[in-house]
Amino acid sequence: MEIVYNDEKLIKYLATAVQVDPERPVLVDKYLNDAIEIDIDALADSAGNVVIGGIMEHIEQAGIHSGDSACSLPTRTVSTRCLDIIRSWTTKLAKRLNVCGLMNCQYAIIPSGEVFLLEANPRASRTVPFVSKAIGHPLAKYASLIMSGLTLPELGFTKEVIPKHVSVKEAVLPFEKFQGCDILLGPEMRSTGEVMGIDYEFSGAFAKAQIAAGQKLPVSGTVFLSLNDLTKRHLAEMGRGFRELGFNIVATSGTAKVLQLEGIPVEPVLKIHEGRPNARDMLKNGQIQVMVITSSGDDLDSRDGLQLRRLALAYKVPIITTVDGARATMDAIKSMKNKSIEILALQDYFEPANAPQKLQAAQAAP
Repeated sequence: MEIVYNDEKLIKYLATAVQVDPERPVLVDKYLNDAIEIDIDALADSAGNVVIGGIMEHIEQAGIHSGDSACSLPTRTVSTRCLDIIRSWTTKLAKRLNVCGLMNCQYAIIPSGEVFLLEANPRASRTVPFVSKAIGHPLAKYASLIMSGLTLPELGFTKEVIPKHVSVKEAVLPFEKFQGCDILLGPEMRSTGEVMGIDYEFSGAFAKAQIAAGQKLPVSGTVFLSLNDLTKRHLAEMGRGFRELGFNIVATSGTAKVLQLEGIPVEPVLKIHEGRPNARDMLKNGQIQVMVITSSGDDLDSRDGLQLRRLALAYKVPIITTVDGARATMDAIKSMKNKSIEILALQDYFEPANAPQKLQAAQAAP
């Protein structure tokens, strides 16, 4: 699968990526720009009872495979109206399909608020272990018992759990093991595992998930920005966000020009093909602590951009390739600057009477 933005890319894809003949049709879907993707797991029994297990909001926009995208439970930005639609449609689907056990659905919400059903799978999803830990209920066990003849009321699971804490799932990607492989995320899944962070705030949970996934987020230094034309409209927000966190900004010419017009201090840096010293030299010299690169997908990016992304990977410099990932990273860095990361046992999040005292004790400890 591939997302194509113009006729030239479509022709290249058809010429190099697939064989096209009557026996091998090509499926073309309309891409939903700037859409939020939602995952939902639900349980249904033979008596027609349906209970929502958990609703997850993807951090990266629709277009990144759900297995590669980070996600948050509960949702962060989805309106109550959209959540009600998603719950209603999922319940009706489970009943109409006579699901007995687990079901997973994926939705997309475009900026206007319109909800699209992407797919409905009457089976367990890879999200079930994450949701089970987030809400404190073993969904796979419940599904097995339901398929053996028990009902949801008999199991005592009759209502969706909305936890007071925030859980973030992050994908673990194997790019270091594959030399020359680009690290850009897309509609084809590449992750080989996942980790989870839990906190009472999203920013803290996301920071913990990044640390668990091997991303060492810096709290100071220099950020390198290089955004394609489709995402340049987010530059001012991103530039101001990193400046407020105390970071210096370096950027390639086009990105730097936009930031300068917005009055944001930035140091222009040469692209690799433009001469030296360039961004590659800065990476090697330890002058860049975090990188945000959104790919243009052209031939130049396939050379220069690929080199930079692979070099950042080799030098263990955190690299973010989506706008929403950059926003979440800024939130996480802000949280890390304002307070130290504290660890609670998973069980403590489900003991409301004990959790605050244990958290206070952990924060007071030297």
